[in-house]
Amino acid sequence: MTQTSPWWHHGTIYQVYPRSFKDSNADGVGDLIGITHKLDYLQWLGVDALWLSPFYPSPMADFGYDVSNYVDVDPIFGTLADFDILIKEAHSRNLKVVVDYVPNHTSDEHPWFQIARANRTNDKRDWYIWRDPAPDGGPPNNWVALFGGPAWQLDQQTGQYYLHLFDVKQPDLNWRNLAVREAMYDVLRFWLDRGVDGFRMDVLWMLIKDDQFRDNVMNPDWKPGDPPYLRQFATYTEDQPGMHDIVRDMRTLIDSYDERVFIGELYLPLHILVQYYGEALDEAHLPFNFQLVTLPDWNAATIRKVVDEYEYALPEGAWPNWVLGNHDRPRLATRVGRAQSRAAQMLLLTLRGTPTCYYGDELGMQDSFVPPALMHDPQGKDNPEYSRDPIRTPMQWDSSPYAGFSSPDVTPWLPVAADYQVYNVVAEQNDPHSFLTLIHRLLELRRASPALTIGSYRSLDQDNTACFVYQREQDGVRYLVVLNITSQEQAVKLPGSGHGRIVLSTHLDREGNVDLAEVHLRGDEGYVIAL
Repeated sequence: MTQTSPWWHHGTIYQVYPRSFKDSNADGVGDLIGITHKLDYLQWLGVDALWLSPFYPSPMADFGYDVSNYVDVDPIFGTLADFDILIKEAHSRNLKVVVDYVPNHTSDEHPWFQIARANRTNDKRDWYIWRDPAPDGGPPNNWVALFGGPAWQLDQQTGQYYLHLFDVKQPDLNWRNLAVREAMYDVLRFWLDRGVDGFRMDVLWMLIKDDQFRDNVMNPDWKPGDPPYLRQFATYTEDQPGMHDIVRDMRTLIDSYDERVFIGELYLPLHILVQYYGEALDEAHLPFNFQLVTLPDWNAATIRKVVDEYEYALPEGAWPNWVLGNHDRPRLATRVGRAQSRAAQMLLLTLRGTPTCYYGDELGMQDSFVPPALMHDPQGKDNPEYSRDPIRTPMQWDSSPYAGFSSPDVTPWLPVAADYQVYNVVAEQNDPHSFLTLIHRLLELRRASPALTIGSYRSLDQDNTACFVYQREQDGVRYLVVLNITSQEQAVKLPGSGHGRIVLSTHLDREGNVDLAEVHLRGDEGYVIAL
């Protein structure tokens, strides 16, 4: 197909959580060499880019999101030389590499913070956010950390509190300080010069905080046991004035290199989210659209409403994107069930816009049981039910001990799912009706069909509210996508539409002509139909 648009307009992104993908040196933790060894699998699968969660030096209080050095590789993951080989090998397979960028906070063990906390007068002090205690000696305001507890930690040596909107070992950088901005822009240049194809910007909407440090309003509906981050409305800690200037600066820098993508993590309401494209489309290329991840009700009417409203809200010329899973949210097959997740994956890979896939979702992996004693995630310290560890368990490669993730005699850093002998790459590659085979065929079809990548989108009215039906079209080539969002048999009536040809069913056992006057679907079934 002719590719005149940027690679991410027609490409599919695959998120790799390095700790959990493949262990090459038998220490129980995944690493960069392990990822390199599995590039052939990603090429076969049919994705176009891999996004790497953090691999930087870190004390691992938040497993890499507490960075102690932005321009190196943690020894547990390998070396910079290993990273360079990964880039080279990925590019030789026409795979792009996107890396995580963590601009909101560093580790408290980063040299910048070690200098900053030494005294109140050093040249790094203002690189972080410090405040005097309240009159009663307590925190300067009522802000709470997303992992629980106050967002302020008293530093005994200097008598001031520092801000940490996440773990106490993750002090927030002061992005109002221009020296901080330049230092962090240098980090971007370092990895761009090394050949990365773009960045996923962590918690992008939180970089600037209220300059008056006003109290946030508490959420009256919050109750003990709810996620800590819902305890208050983040009026003064998220999406503050000045954010868009920073995002434009980042975009200008990234655009100075050829065809590199800027992805922003932004958990924001739709009308605010789309503002991060920029009035002149000069901010994020892809402000992450998490609506299908956070959807409270998985039904056809809600899904259609979300898709149509998103398409309508996009600024003219902006490119959409869709996400069904990531390292922070319960896995798709856990949220909607394995049967329905086949239809959900057909949705993801046939909507207009860039899809992002989470490792293991192509196998139908579900959240795994992790005993509290084996949990690592700081978000689950006080409330194990909110731990993200069950979402991050090792990739299931085969039916050998520990699913082929590590050596048979080495225990992985998190337990492997109990059902790995059924749901693994080798078993599913050899099964023509498996979940993995479906994803592989969907990605093949998507790549071969401009109508399913850059084509237009239009939802279709029909009487069966249990099903979602839409059309994709490009240069006169049309596809109809019909999805049954229930476990019961359904019939979709499209009178006057003539006949079509089923080119792919989620059940992988039906192809051929179909009368569109009445299309019958089994429970949880979806079709891609050529018109």
